[in-house]
Amino acid sequence: MPKVILVTGATDGIGFETAKMLASQGHHVLLHGRNPAKLNNAEEQLNQLPGNAKIETYKADLSKLSEVSLLAKEITAEHSHLDALINNAGIYNAPVATTDDGFDIRYAVNTFAPYLLTKALLPLLKQNARVINLSSAAQATVDLAALAGEKSLSAGDAYAQSKLAITMWSRSMGLALKESGPMIASVNPKSLLGSKMVKSAFGIAGSDLSVGADILVRAALSDEFASAHGLYFDNDIGQFGKPHPDALNDQTVQAVVEAMDSALAKF
Repeated sequence: MPKVILVTGATDGIGFETAKMLASQGHHVLLHGRNPAKLNNAEEQLNQLPGNAKIETYKADLSKLSEVSLLAKEITAEHSHLDALINNAGIYNAPVATTDDGFDIRYAVNTFAPYLLTKALLPLLKQNARVINLSSAAQATVDLAALAGEKSLSAGDAYAQSKLAITMWSRSMGLALKESGPMIASVNPKSLLGSKMVKSAFGIAGSDLSVGADILVRAALSDEFASAHGLYFDNDIGQFGKPHPDALNDQTVQAVVEAMDSALAKF
């Protein structure tokens, strides 16, 4: 039976490859992007695939947290349920490091946007639904001042901190919702895949994107992840593994989540 699955950042890279796999399997794919032309192009390509998938598109700039809220409202108005949410959208380099909301853009897109989107869509995500959050092997201790937009960081530091932060709230929310659902887990899709972000950040071609897409599809649909509440899957080793030690320290996780809630209170 086709599943209704939202993939953010789905116009290129791992997100697009994931959407292609899901569409080829006949699922109902909600395609998110921020560039209308790229969004339309991705939709056209997916509609040409076998599988008779239903494709819908949603435009939002996830660096603008007000647009995250509008995205959630639009999806909620048009759908009664989601079977899976794949929070794939991410950023490393950017022309401007600080968003209009006053946050580092890596924190805004990689950590805050998926957090706000997931919370807003929880009424659509029933007990057996899944939320898959994109983490990374690059994880670094969260500086709460930087998280709040009160301190500047290099692109690399901000990225690594933002990826630990999403891993931390995935664990916190995943465990909190263990009995009621949805299942929430974080996934390192594999280091140095050939995405636009990797090419921009490191100047290398990277490896086959389908490796990352495959694990995201497995995470969203397979029995392997059915009870992965709060866990971290490390595709560099091909199994569930241990994230940065901070993500396993309940007090540290709580401090980060509370700092996020404080920073995002007006959204």
